[in-house]
Amino acid sequence: MEGSLDLELNKSKLPLIKMSSLHALVSMFIFAFLLAFAFHYFGQISFKTAILNAIPFCVISSAIAIPSVKNLTSGHKEFVIYESSLSDIFGVLFFNFIALNEFINLQSFGDFGIQMILIIIISFVSVLGLSFLLSRITHHITYTPIILLVILIYALSKVYHLPGLIFILVFGLFLGNLDEMKRFPWIEKFNPKKLDKEVAKFKDITVEATFLIRALFFMLFGFLIEAKEIMNTETILWAAAIVATIILLRWIMLKISKLPASPLLFVAPRGLITILLFLAITPDQAIPLVNKALIIQVIILSVLVMMIGLMTTNKKETIPIDETH
Repeated sequence: MEGSLDLELNKSKLPLIKMSSLHALVSMFIFAFLLAFAFHYFGQISFKTAILNAIPFCVISSAIAIPSVKNLTSGHKEFVIYESSLSDIFGVLFFNFIALNEFINLQSFGDFGIQMILIIIISFVSVLGLSFLLSRITHHITYTPIILLVILIYALSKVYHLPGLIFILVFGLFLGNLDEMKRFPWIEKFNPKKLDKEVAKFKDITVEATFLIRALFFMLFGFLIEAKEIMNTETILWAAAIVATIILLRWIMLKISKLPASPLLFVAPRGLITILLFLAITPDQAIPLVNKALIIQVIILSVLVMMIGLMTTNKKETIPIDETH
């Protein structure tokens, strides 16, 4: 929600949106299949199980990436916001598609397409209803009912195995881009002037709540980390190889896209979504190689690479994205 509220949709942003979407999607698929092949070869497991265990390592953590680039130029910051937010969404959809389909065939792709169309329709109707409610509430308790309804719709989408993150994305994009929609006559029914003020307050609450949840999660994560897992010699080579491949693949993608490598090359941390997807793998689909130690090491190494990369980047020498196209 926080990331989608920050995304701007207008004609000037279309090249950036296309570029970041391609980066998030293409790099995810390439890395997922490369890592799955390695798991399949060395672990002697089915390729479907291998790719399911590989996906958590392919998702850029927007929870870590977005706050880390606040001091970068607007072009770099927007690219990271788009890329990491879309990476989260694509990663969860990709994971659910593999996990929920016993066999990957034309029927599974058809069912997935129907689910996407259905959730987009539900999202559009729900967003209009929630936005109308947000613009009409005059009670001093405004946002609690909205937040509860958002959670309810998201929970219902998960019960019926629909991609609930699409709803969150659509809801955030709609509220965050009201100024772009004022040219449509029907938007006046939502009292956009009042809604703009309410959205600004809602965004502040969302940022505060996101920070609280994120902080509590990482505090708990840090509390549960044991020194023996960080220094696990059986997985450290795998973790180093995974992070090195992430950086190499990212460098290739940036060069192909003619985007500046500095500082975007280093901003590919793994974090919250990686942990959640790892925990979502059922025991019968888990493999010994992908364990808690490997997850922790990959997260720590990727964050250290980002931290050192951003600290050593000379902002004066950074090439703006707009000047590369």
